[in-house]
Amino acid sequence: MNKYPYRYFVRLQYLGFRYSGWQVQPKQKTISGMLEKTFSFLYPDQEFKVLGAGRTDAKVSALDAAFELFLHRKLSNLDIFLEAFNKNLPTDIRLVSIEPVDEEFNIIKDSKIKEYLYFFSFGSKNHPFSAPFITNYMEPLDIELMKKGASLFQGKHDFSVFTTSDKPQQNKVRTVTSCSIIRNHILEANFFPEESYLLKIHGEGFMRYQIRLIMGALVQLGRNELTLDKIKSALKPGSEHKLTSIAPGSGLILNELQFNK
Repeated sequence: MNKYPYRYFVRLQYLGFRYSGWQVQPKQKTISGMLEKTFSFLYPDQEFKVLGAGRTDAKVSALDAAFELFLHRKLSNLDIFLEAFNKNLPTDIRLVSIEPVDEEFNIIKDSKIKEYLYFFSFGSKNHPFSAPFITNYMEPLDIELMKKGASLFQGKHDFSVFTTSDKPQQNKVRTVTSCSIIRNHILEANFFPEESYLLKIHGEGFMRYQIRLIMGALVQLGRNELTLDKIKSALKPGSEHKLTSIAPGSGLILNELQFNK
């Protein structure tokens, strides 16, 4: 007999600046840990399991994330559940929707497309309130050269150089359907810099630190510490290129998550 006969698909949003990522970690405040703590408080006698669509790093935020909630007993009213859960969550986490799913749905295998945005500015010091959303580089950056560099990541490549994954058997070939740097007109606030940019990257799946390493390489390119040819070389199978820069987590946002079902 299935231990968790009832399953629910939940969409959520969160500001990750105070958290050590998605995954539960000992003595660390995490998104998944906060969800589990809230559920245990509301339903102390209910067995459950939370399974995310992917793991975000420390300080990374999400405008469109998701998890699957496995339960031993059926929820009687989903609207009441959503309201009660949001009331007891901290203000930087919000459940958006919940719906039942059947056993054929798999939140890991059925997640199809992810879109991430990495927000950044350069040239002068930002207002401190911008810190959770925009990474600030004080030195000048060649933004036009960075735009050319971003286009190199589009397509099917070996991203072994662009991950810190310690799984030797993992296939590190990934397809990036689009990758570009554009002006930021998505997030706005009166304390944001007058001019900011974002790296917009879209694909079926990303590995540990992959986007932050891509962004780090583009910043090095903008500083003239890296060349377009070296980026091309780093994307070839067997490349021995070593990256020396990883962008901070606080500029990264999971913007969209699509599923097959």
